[in-house]
Formats: sequence, C-alpha cells, structure tokens
Amino acid sequence: MNFNKEKMNKIINNLEFVYGEEKGGRIFESVQHLIESYKGKTKPKSKQWVDEKDVMLITYGDTIKSEEKNPLQTLNSFLKERVGDTINSIHILPFYPFTSDDGFSVQDYLKVNPEIGNWEDVHELSEQFDLMFDAVINHISSKSDWFLNYLEGDPDYQDYFVEADPDEDYSSIVRPRALPLLTKVEHAEGTKYVWTTFSEDQIDLNFESEKLFMEVLDILAQYIKHGARYLRLDAIGFLWKRLNTSSIHLEETHRIVQVMRDVLEEISPGTIIITETNVPHKDNISYFGDGTNEAHMVYQFPLPPLTLNAFMSGNAKHLSEWADSLEPTSDHTTFFNFLASHDGIGLRPVEGILTEEEVQKMVDQVKDNHGYVSYKDNGDGTQSPYELNVNYLSALSKPEDETDQNAARFLAAQMILLSVKGVPGIYIHSLLGSLNDQEGVDETGRYRSINREKLNRDRLESELDENGSLRSMIFDTYLNRIEKRTQESAFHPNAEQEVLFLDDRVFSVIRSNEKSSETITVLVNVSDQQFDVDTEAVQKAVGVENVHDLITESTISLQSSNVELAPYQVMWLKEA
Repeated sequence: MNFNKEKMNKIINNLEFVYGEEKGGRIFESVQHLIESYKGKTKPKSKQWVDEKDVMLITYGDTIKSEEKNPLQTLNSFLKERVGDTINSIHILPFYPFTSDDGFSVQDYLKVNPEIGNWEDVHELSEQFDLMFDAVINHISSKSDWFLNYLEGDPDYQDYFVEADPDEDYSSIVRPRALPLLTKVEHAEGTKYVWTTFSEDQIDLNFESEKLFMEVLDILAQYIKHGARYLRLDAIGFLWKRLNTSSIHLEETHRIVQVMRDVLEEISPGTIIITETNVPHKDNISYFGDGTNEAHMVYQFPLPPLTLNAFMSGNAKHLSEWADSLEPTSDHTTFFNFLASHDGIGLRPVEGILTEEEVQKMVDQVKDNHGYVSYKDNGDGTQSPYELNVNYLSALSKPEDETDQNAARFLAAQMILLSVKGVPGIYIHSLLGSLNDQEGVDETGRYRSINREKLNRDRLESELDENGSLRSMIFDTYLNRIEKRTQESAFHPNAEQEVLFLDDRVFSVIRSNEKSSETITVLVNVSDQQFDVDTEAVQKAVGVENVHDLITESTISLQSSNVELAPYQVMWLKEA
C-alpha cells in the first residue's frame, strides 16, 4: 500500500520524541498496520476543507424527544423538516453509554447509548449532515470494562491508568475543577490511588501505555468509518501527565495530537481535528501547531464571554480590541466559533482582557438572571469564577423588556457569531430560543443542567408555530440569517477580517474574500441606544457610495444619508 512519505516521517519522528526510539519504532509499525486496515474503507468526505456553507449545530442526541421515534431518529426528522439544508453539520455530543457528566464519562467508546438509538441511526444522520463525534479520550468511566478489568488485576489493563502516590507534591498541577486530583480505589492488590482530573467517575487514561495508545487510535479510526467528518478532542490539554509540571499542554500532548492528525488524514483525507482547550488564548492557539501539522480548528473560547460582556455593558471596546489582535490563521486552519454550548461560559479565556471588576459585573448579572457560577481553586487557598452556568438567551434577557426586545438583543449577539472569521457552531437551545432550565438543575443538582433541557417535540413545534412567541421569533430569524450567510463567500472561514473602530457601541468588521473579490462590512449595535454611525468612515471602509444591506434587503447611499442604527440592529453591507 502506498503511504504519504512525508506524513510517515512526521509520525515516526513524533512517536520517537514521545516514546523513545525503541518503543516509538514498535508503535510506528502498529500504526502502519492500522492505516492499512482502514485506508480506502471509509466514506469519502464531502470536501477537503470548510467554506461559508459550513455551519455546525451542537446538540445532545436526545435534546428533542418524541413517543413515535427514538431520540436520534427524532432529531433527524426534526432537522429535515424544520431546518433542511440551511445547516449542513451536526456535532452530536457524546452519544455513547455513560455513567455521569451527561455523556462525558464514557463507559464504552464503540457503542451507541441504546436509550437514544444505534449506529444505524448515526449512519442515517451522516447521509444528510457532516457529523462531529466527541473523542473523550483523556478519561473513561469508572464503570467501564477497562477500569473494572484494571481493578480486578487483569494484566492487559494494568498500565491503562495513571497510578499515583498521595504523598507526592501535586501543587504544580493545573486543576480545572475544585475537586481532589487523586481518587482512592480498591484494587486486587490492595488500595491504590489513580489520577482523576475531572471527577472520581472519570479516570484519566495513561498514554504512556503502548497498548492503550493504539487502542485509542483504533477507536478514532472507527469513528471515521462510522461517518465522522470532524473529531472533537475533548479536554485534550490534560492528556500527558508529569509530576513537577503543570501537566497541561505538555509537548508530548502536542506531538500525540499531531500523530492523530496524520494517521486520520492518511486513512481518510478531509478528516478535521478540533481541539477543545478552555484556556487563555495563547495556550489555546498553540494547538494549531505550525499551521499545517496539528489541529485544523481550535475553539474560540474568548468569544462567548467577550460578546456577553459587550451586550451587558452596551460597549464593544474589549470585543473589538480582542478581535483586532487575533493572529491570521493558515489556509487550512481556522477558529471554531461559538457563544453557547452544553457547558457554561468559560471565564479563564478573558484573563488579561477583562478586569476583575468587569468579570464580577458579569457574575452578578448572571446571578440576577437566575444563573449560577462555578469556581476553581487557585492553588493558594482562594477561589475565582471559572464558568458562568446560564442559558445565553437568559443571560442577555431583561425582565422589564418586551419579548421582541430580548429577541433582538440575543439575535444581535448571534450575528456576531455568524460574522467573524471561522466556522460557526450554534447550540441547539440558542437556535430554538430556549431559556434557563431550573427544573433540570433541581433534578440533577448540577449547575450545567441549566442549559441542557430535554424538549418534547410536539410541545416544541407548537411553540415554534405560535406567532409572536419567543421561540418563533428567534428560530425563524436565525435560520433566515444563516441562509443568507451561506450564500456569501466573504464569510468563508479563511476570508480576511479587519476590525473597524467606529463607535464603542458598535462591533464592526470587514470580511473580504480575495479569491471571489467579495466584501461585506458588518455593523452590530451592542447597545440599547439609537444613533448615527460615521457615514464617512463607513464609506471609506467599504470603498463604494451605494451599499446593499443583506439583512433588510435595502439599498443605502452613503453620500446622501446617514447610517442609522436602531438598538441591537445588525447590518451586513455589500456593494450595491
């Protein structure tokens, strides 16, 4: 079988860096066999890279339920009938059997949770949509066969987990949650302690194990065979552990991600790796590698809290300055943008951007809007806000405002998501206009449940069909604007982006695609004020006298009239 020699050389070099020459050489032989067994046996990708038509819907497999069909079939049916081809990609959050954390404590990586469907249902979804699967490979459930076999003393699994001495010093280890790092377990040989970065039910995997590394690679290859175009590497920054370091973003972790990319691209060209690292921007973008060798996309974590801050304060200055500071990406890397997700709104990514006072104002506003706040240990006995647990629409809503005003504010925020450089990921509850699910929090006792509501399809569709309802206002308008976006090459994920500083109340960027010569100027009023924008500055930026607003489908003469922005108004201006 013909291999890409350049990729093979990179794989062997990275394996030898991580595992040493002898062990790395052995693993390389196994990797070659793995590639041979899968290459040419996967469904060809719809295209090799992303473009303006790629819009991702983020959802649990059972967010929408009905009595007639299982959840995956219900989701498929709902999207085909209500969304059509306006959205072309779906990130199905972990759909494997699990024991906690709403799917992120996986019991079996290669099974579909029977409560939501089966592999046939996943394959059927992949016929119409490009799919993103979660690779939750930093840890596995304490009830998984792997861990139970380890506890029983099965020699095949003894090096699958990270055993640790509780008397060692772990003060340098970065902790994402305010929970103990080590968990005491009863093993066939007696009491042992294992590494658990996230919870006692999520046992960290030991990638120093040759057998485990190959097993994980095989799982990723099987995901591609099952129809995944995108693979999301969950919490990947914690993959490699070493005492007396932070044990996050270690070079071994980067090299392993690079191996995964090269192996999967060799098996199925067009496979896209997305790394999920909820950390400050500099660390986050390190997973781009050199722009050709590591993640194809990284989550744009500062965008959710900075957009929230802009609309809460009516001031886009921080958001604009941050967007202006972004480094250009390579032709085959880009950002995965999102505002809401199954998790909360992370605050670590705005360290050094927002002051403590500004963060505290957001915390207070979220609490006032019946949301919650999660805290992290700082290692010195203090704690600081780590995540805002709130539905994004609820976070931006004002009880004194009318329904249409709250909808307009929320949709203006979502238009920033659709406008900036990268691929937009839209959480299903944002598309559907959902609010805080307090009942979910009461039922589970977990703050994150506030944004993970399960919806009855009949009731949902009734609300979507109700004229003037919050759901219908948001859903219909959102879909309409997504459809407009996908027709414009200026919104290609790699199209150039220039930030305009017109007024602190306005977030404005120029998106321009050199290949198509298309340019769109974006204006988003983040405030509740109506005002005129400097027409001369807009004309200078756009470079023409007459522009067409794609949102209102009206033509504006920049010479004869002012550009007036109503509260929370959005404009996509293109040469008329």
